[in-house]
Amino acid sequence: MIKCIIVEDEKLAQQVIQNHLQKIPGFEIVAICNNATEASWALKKNDVDLIFLDIQLPGITGLNFLRSLPNPPLVILTTAYAEYALESYEFSVIDYLLKPISFERFHKAINKITDGRLFSQLAVEKENILADHIFIKSSNKFFKVNFSEIVFIEAMKDYLKIHTNDYRLVTLQTMSEMERILPQKQFLRVHKSFIVAVSHIRTVYGNSIEMEKETIPIGISYKNAVMNFISGK
Repeated sequence: MIKCIIVEDEKLAQQVIQNHLQKIPGFEIVAICNNATEASWALKKNDVDLIFLDIQLPGITGLNFLRSLPNPPLVILTTAYAEYALESYEFSVIDYLLKPISFERFHKAINKITDGRLFSQLAVEKENILADHIFIKSSNKFFKVNFSEIVFIEAMKDYLKIHTNDYRLVTLQTMSEMERILPQKQFLRVHKSFIVAVSHIRTVYGNSIEMEKETIPIGISYKNAVMNFISGK
């Protein structure tokens, strides 16, 4: 469940976001805040994954509030003024929604979170020790993939191919995003194009790793990290 707070001083705008979000499964609103002060308290009290943040707030503006956060969660900005779009680019926000917000435009912003590209920011990352699976979007479906099933992951330009012993999945995601999702003790980046599951490694020799059915190259810049990992350093 993706936990959200709405930071918005207009009641109508609050209701619009609430109504839109209720139509999309997997999201929970844990707080509705009228200003940055209330939002600060909400962030302290709740484990928040996503903020819907109005730029024009009373007192501290939405952008100044965002600047004050050392480790902000995902953010979708909302505003009635298009001129703030350029300033918002200095932040790593998911999207910039202009009011009035249609459901179609809202859903497009949400898809940027749920299409698999941003799961590294959500519960899998925060509960890495307990998590034993991930959901991967492929061919417009979400597939539950147990970490224990993954043998290795291969980069293909803007896509990744998830290799298991029984099937393959192709998903729109980057290697760096996948690295943040996967448990560090169970997976190892060995090449700019490959992440391997430690439990499926058979042998390491020279600049290669022999898996159960495949041989994976070790990149020059990853060689020391691989050797330190297998030697327990």
